[in-house]
Amino acid sequence: MDLSHLPELEPDPQAHEPRRLRGLIARASITGSSRGQALGYLQCNLAILPKLHASDFLEYCRRNARACPVLEVTAPGQTEPRKLAPGADLRTDCARYALWRHGQRLPDCHDITEYWQDDLVSFLIGSGITFDEAFEQAGIGTQTHRWVIRSRLPTQAVGLFQGPLIVTMRWLTPAQAELASQISARFVHNHGAPLHIGDPQAIGADLAQPLFGGPVPDKPKGLVEVFWACGVTPQAAAESAKLPLFIAHAPAHSFITDVRAASLMSP
Repeated sequence: MDLSHLPELEPDPQAHEPRRLRGLIARASITGSSRGQALGYLQCNLAILPKLHASDFLEYCRRNARACPVLEVTAPGQTEPRKLAPGADLRTDCARYALWRHGQRLPDCHDITEYWQDDLVSFLIGSGITFDEAFEQAGIGTQTHRWVIRSRLPTQAVGLFQGPLIVTMRWLTPAQAELASQISARFVHNHGAPLHIGDPQAIGADLAQPLFGGPVPDKPKGLVEVFWACGVTPQAAAESAKLPLFIAHAPAHSFITDVRAASLMSP
């Protein structure tokens, strides 16, 4: 696999909070969402699949980089993300994992050690949760009015991997939408700026059946829909590929790295 296009990132040697949180997660002392945790540090979506399909999956991510910004790829069987979080263990350090066998969803779990195989390759993919701190500092709330939704926008297929673009929708005021666009545009390795603002039907966003975030109620007056490409996109593509085994973070249970979010911001 050609990994030359991946960005150069340096973990923060003083990253005590991410390491503390990962330790608590590994001991099942924390089982909830990673949203709001370790603000200021890069969070990643996780995708784990057999080596046989890893090259096609990497190419799928490269062709659909807005939704699938790959930041690290491990060697087969390697459980430590040496680039983003040295010493961490990808089998235990997400609070919740989603698993599929041949496209069939298995029960979620907090530890995937029993499912681990020596041919598994792990992909760490940038997450929009990363820019939550910047939003909060700008007065844009991040804990409510937020959903993961399937759109009708296509992705570029590679081999078995195909499917629609998954999006994250937030409701914001027009002023917040403009500010959020400016802020997120600087996070080019975490989906960047919104891909659409306004009418959900323009992108075929399925508000009736959100993938995560609960039912979408009637929109409050004065707010607008803002849509970002979402890291659940490669997860959905791998799910539809019906691989013999596919493992991912459960939505909003991202992997917390030791890399400062600010180090990923463009000027």
